[in-house]
Amino acid sequence: MIALRTIVPNPPPTAPPGLDELAGELLGWLKWGVIVAGILGIFICALMLIIGRRNRSATAYEGLVGSAWVIGGLALASVAALLVGAFQI
Repeated sequence: MIALRTIVPNPPPTAPPGLDELAGELLGWLKWGVIVAGILGIFICALMLIIGRRNRSATAYEGLVGSAWVIGGLALASVAALLVGAFQI
């Protein structure tokens, strides 16, 4: 008995006509938004740490935890394209 193998096509991703520039522009806007939100988040967390230095330890704690979340979000955003590419077959 001969086993037949089926070759599954694996074409590269291509944008629909006319949407290539729009997709690039949208991704650019999202990247800009992530950068602005990250900078604001770090500034706000730093301010919370400064304000919470004296007799407001809960505020300082929230600033410290918040900065970890902001850095985690920025790290995830920076490897987004790699993660998407890793799950493609």
